[in-house]
Amino acid sequence: MIKAICPGSFDPVTNGHLDIIERASALFDEVVVVAMTNYKKQGKYAFTAEERAKLLKKVTEGMQNVTVDTYDGLLADYCKEHGISVVVKGLRALSDFDSEFQQALGNRHLNPDLETVFIATRAENMFLNSSLVRQIGELGGDISDFVPGVVLEDITNHLRKD
Repeated sequence: MIKAICPGSFDPVTNGHLDIIERASALFDEVVVVAMTNYKKQGKYAFTAEERAKLLKKVTEGMQNVTVDTYDGLLADYCKEHGISVVVKGLRALSDFDSEFQQALGNRHLNPDLETVFIATRAENMFLNSSLVRQIGELGGDISDFVPGVVLEDITNHLRKD
C-alpha cells in the first residue's frame, strides 16, 4: 500500500489544487492532504490552518482514500511520523520546478525513504494560484471559475469581510 501526501498552504484551495488531489487519489492507495505552515507566508495568511483544513475537507468529501490534516513543522518529519513515502506536488511552470526540486532534494536528505512525484497542471489551471484568488476575491471580483463550487460561498464571504 502506497501512502502519499499533497502538502501546501491552500490559502485558499483552488480548482488547480483539487485537480492535483483528485489525480493523486487515482494513483495512490491513500492520500493525505495537509495544510502546512509556510514560514515565508507567516502573518500573511487569509485563512487559519483550521479554516484551510475545513475547506479542504469540504472539497474532498466523498473521496474514499483522501484525508485532511494540518501541520506546523517539517514535511519530512510529518511523513516519517505517518508512514508516508511519496510527496505529490503540482507544477504549473518551469519556475515551480526550480523551487519544488530544491524542496524535494531537501526532503530526501532529511528522509531518505521519501520520493517526490510531480504532476503537471492542466492547461486551464496554469495561471491559477491562491494569491490571485485572494486578490480578486478581496476586491469583489468573481472567483467562481477558480475555486470549487462547494466552497465558493465560504471563500467569497471570508475574503470580502476582511
